[in-house]
Amino acid sequence: MNPFRIFLSLLLSFLSFAYSVHAEEPYNVYMLRLDDEIGSSTWRYTRQALDMAKQHNTDMLLIHLNTYGGSVVHADSIRTAVLNYPGPVVAFVDNNAASAGALIALACDTVYMRPGASMGAATVVNGADGTAMPDKYQSYMRAMMRATAESHGKILSPDSLRRWRRNPLIAEAMVDSRVEVPGLIDSTRVLTFTADEAVKWNYADGKADSIDDLMRQLGHNEYTIDEYTPDWLDHIIGFFTNPAIQAVLIMIIVGGIYMELHSPGMGFPSAAAIIAAILYFLPIYVTGIASSWIILLFVLGVMLIILEIFVVPGFGITGIAGISCVCTAVILGLIEHYTFSLSQMNADAIWSSMIIFLAGIGLAVMAVWYLTSVHGPKWVRRHTELMLTQQVDDGYIGVDMTPKNYIGLEGAAVTDMRPAGKVDIGGEVVDAVAIYGFIHAGARVKVMKFENAQIYVKEA
Repeated sequence: MNPFRIFLSLLLSFLSFAYSVHAEEPYNVYMLRLDDEIGSSTWRYTRQALDMAKQHNTDMLLIHLNTYGGSVVHADSIRTAVLNYPGPVVAFVDNNAASAGALIALACDTVYMRPGASMGAATVVNGADGTAMPDKYQSYMRAMMRATAESHGKILSPDSLRRWRRNPLIAEAMVDSRVEVPGLIDSTRVLTFTADEAVKWNYADGKADSIDDLMRQLGHNEYTIDEYTPDWLDHIIGFFTNPAIQAVLIMIIVGGIYMELHSPGMGFPSAAAIIAAILYFLPIYVTGIASSWIILLFVLGVMLIILEIFVVPGFGITGIAGISCVCTAVILGLIEHYTFSLSQMNADAIWSSMIIFLAGIGLAVMAVWYLTSVHGPKWVRRHTELMLTQQVDDGYIGVDMTPKNYIGLEGAAVTDMRPAGKVDIGGEVVDAVAIYGFIHAGARVKVMKFENAQIYVKEA
């Protein structure tokens, strides 16, 4: 064979290989960091990150976890969103995935842990003092963890038996100390995995020192990472969608409406209620959480309340309908905030929404009671009650009501009454007016009535 042709063939092969290597696009990764307490802000970040990952057609979603947990409600929402994500989701536990963090890690398709990291301890606790909640809450959390583990399905084990990829019993042991897993943990403590233990029991797919190490173990040497970074608007929206802040806003809305119904015209209470309503609905509306019809329902309720105040006399169907529309819109907005859709509404979302709503109502009742009591500030009470007193020093004259007791008694005219004069009743000489004609001095008279600070008599 011609040496030149051999050389040309080798050169073409080399150029073709180099071009294919150069033309190969790097693996595209979108990363979300969950390094804070799980709550309304992290739930918003997760939704944003999932949407961005879908828009960028990323090959993999990477969740960087380093959290001690947080709100179970928001963790459940994140878990559901991760389970329904159409692409592969990989969790990198960088030090901690405790409580709600363990639930989120368990929802991911693949889990890698940094050496020295831990995962577990998913018992539901009271946020105030850290004590374990009653078994009602633990039972729900056990079922949630078990269902998440079961969602990964079964695999064929070395002994040719189909076994769970993530053992659901282990997931329950992370919640309840009474659950026993033979060979792993007895029924005296809650399960928390180290990195080695998680790999051994198939709750982690491997250990990685860094993101680069993780990507190499997944077989991707060439990759790019786009990371979701919250902006200032995300932080503000996260603040106003916090359950505690929402309860305060509900308090201001309800309290403002109540105070406005008990004061003439529109003033500070209505302004406070309107501002609170804007801060309540605007964050969940601009993020696409609350449906437009919920906002319209709230506006309809406000319009009905305004009609009740200015047009319809008394308090009746219009006011009741308006308050019902407002309360319904607020509750539905809370439910959509936790489920992202009314079609995904569940008992837990309803329960959480009602707790926040009732907390807001309770705060409103206490605030109204305080503000309208004698202990409340006068600048609030002067809009709902009469604060002025008629003092003699200010020119107001008090009327003596003692002569009213003379009605029905008899006496004698001291002077001629033409028609006014003086009469003697029981030894007391007082001014009087004759009802009929004139009465001569010395005539017997009888007191008939007391009007306009004056007694009226007639001849007996």
